[in-house]
Amino acid sequence: MPSLRRLFQYAGQYRRDAFWASVCSVANVFFDILPEILIGIAVDVVVNRETSFIATLGVTDSFHQLLYLGVITVFIWGGESLFQYFYQIRWRNLAQNLQHDLRLDAYRHVQKLPLSYFENKSTGKLMSILNDDINQLERFLNGGANSIIQVLCSTLMCSAVFFYIAPQLALIALAPVPLILFGAFWFQRRIAPRYAAVREAAGVISGRLNNNLLGIATIKAFTAEKFEAAHIFDASNHYRQTNAAAIQLSSAIIPIIRMAILSGFVVTLVYGGYLALHGQIGVGSYSVLVFLTQRLLWPLTGLADIADLYQRSMTAIERVLNLLDTPIHIHYEGKPLGQIKGALSFEHIHFAYGEQAVLKDISLHIAAGQTVAFVGATGSGKSTLLKLLLRFYDASSGNIKIDSMESKDIALLDLRRAIGYVGQDVFLSDASIAQNIAYGQSDVDMTAVIAAARAAEAHEFIERLPQGYDTQIGERGQKLSGGQRQRLALARAIFKDPKILVLDEATSAVDNETEAAIQRSLDKIARGRTTLVVAHRLSTVRNAHCIYVMEQGEIVEAGTHEILLAANGSYAALWRLQTGIRETEAALI
Repeated sequence: MPSLRRLFQYAGQYRRDAFWASVCSVANVFFDILPEILIGIAVDVVVNRETSFIATLGVTDSFHQLLYLGVITVFIWGGESLFQYFYQIRWRNLAQNLQHDLRLDAYRHVQKLPLSYFENKSTGKLMSILNDDINQLERFLNGGANSIIQVLCSTLMCSAVFFYIAPQLALIALAPVPLILFGAFWFQRRIAPRYAAVREAAGVISGRLNNNLLGIATIKAFTAEKFEAAHIFDASNHYRQTNAAAIQLSSAIIPIIRMAILSGFVVTLVYGGYLALHGQIGVGSYSVLVFLTQRLLWPLTGLADIADLYQRSMTAIERVLNLLDTPIHIHYEGKPLGQIKGALSFEHIHFAYGEQAVLKDISLHIAAGQTVAFVGATGSGKSTLLKLLLRFYDASSGNIKIDSMESKDIALLDLRRAIGYVGQDVFLSDASIAQNIAYGQSDVDMTAVIAAARAAEAHEFIERLPQGYDTQIGERGQKLSGGQRQRLALARAIFKDPKILVLDEATSAVDNETEAAIQRSLDKIARGRTTLVVAHRLSTVRNAHCIYVMEQGEIVEAGTHEILLAANGSYAALWRLQTGIRETEAALI
């Protein structure tokens, strides 16, 4: 049971809680099997009266014996109910606490993984692990763990009573029990790979649904509802077929266990009755054995369901623990950054995605407070260079320095706190506008929020919204236009007040008015900050202190706008292309 062992190791702090929950489960089983014994004692009282077992304890009157049994019955049922309450409370609280910790630990770990991990993983599969798989643990602890303990304890306790009353009968009647236990775990091992496939299929469905819900506007615009519904059908049908294969095997165990149980019950009924008829055991003892057989063997039919739930849970937990064991290549530890000026140096930077080289021997120096731009064709390595600065990835070789301090030596949180980032794909949380501008801050300073919004030229449109800065903007800011989302992203970066500002295609998907507004904002907020801009629209970077032109992972030109135009190289060709398009459009109008 490697998954169970790994779970025990992870949940070390909860071992005490699990111990007391198990104690309550065992106590509940003890009180649960006593009524069957009381039935046999009651039969003994009715049949033997003054010579019954209770009479040997000093209570000779038959009616008083029955009253005595009634008092004990109340005590036993009360104890059973009390410990059932205790074990349910303890197991369920343990399930909730462990589920909570495991989900948070897994999510925190995922946040620390490099971007390259997410490029190779489906978001839906990760969602399936963080949600569905962890919920499987809750289901197992809520009922499965207690059921396993109770089946094992019932077997031991009932077997002890059997061997005490009729050892020969016990050997025959209980012979199926080891076979039942062996069969349940044999099936469990056989079914494990099938449940692993079920969890993978569930992840595929989750990924497809997540992708479609995020792209619902595109699906509607292209009238692709039936097309995507067919994809969901295929994924759901694959999940159904995979589950059917697991169900086919798991369902076979119940009839087999039932027949094994039948043999044990028939032996007790017939052979035990024979012993009672010939006076070798009392009628009361015979009654105890018959009822205990029911109490012991029939619940074993639920062992198949327990094994099924156990295997589903362990398969799910294996995926969660494997996620937690995924190595973190970019570590958060390092030296504190402190106050910086913002000077940057890229020294002989090489980087590759797998075998594909993206950056080749990039070297450049950016003085503190300068604005530099990176332009070039898609795939030339511009955005990758900025991601290396933020340490979303680490360079294959070479160094990046901030004020002569190597970025790899800086504590990762300090490094990223010093950099304001605005990307092309704006992420906004389902919260208010103020909370999105002050993103990551528990206490929102409205004065600073409004100042940041004014600097990003977002204040006016925010004021026109129904609740102003308290307006809830929906998931990923879907209640706002693209330009409004981009201005909020810029305001968020300004609120951070970083020494280094990074803009990765921040104006590529906005209209001309929004672009002009963002450009005016940049002209103001870039003062005193080191600003790195990636842009396709050359008009937004013409005032940069230096423009770097990149092609196929290399810097092929560098200089100011005027110098690059005079050089009549790649930059000049891009400029003529863009301005030529605009002139043609103007002539047509």
